[in-house]
Amino acid sequence: MKYFASTLCLRDDPAKIEMYKEYHRNVWPEVLADLRGGGIREMRIFLRGRRMFMYIETDDDFDPSSGLRRAGSSSAKSREWNELMASLQERAPEANPDEWWAPMELVFDTSWPQHAPR
Repeated sequence: MKYFASTLCLRDDPAKIEMYKEYHRNVWPEVLADLRGGGIREMRIFLRGRRMFMYIETDDDFDPSSGLRRAGSSSAKSREWNELMASLQERAPEANPDEWWAPMELVFDTSWPQHAPR
């Protein structure tokens, strides 16, 4: 299993933020199927203000540079979902021009050997 973290912002509009949250309480079944079919085992998105943090756990052969894009375009419903979500989102200020969700660096993990219980 692999895991990845990314960040993104929502547009500065309280109605759009609520809309985003409501859509995610009722994600379309086709979108969930495409995510799982693309090798994503778990996905969690956290929100603070406008800033989002996404954590995903994936199959070992998952490639983040293409895997999210592939899972998000597997079906017409997933493409529709992604277009709708993009209308509610904007890049994080630190994202590179070619990034939508900006990858985050892992800087701490309790499972690292140096943090093992003694």
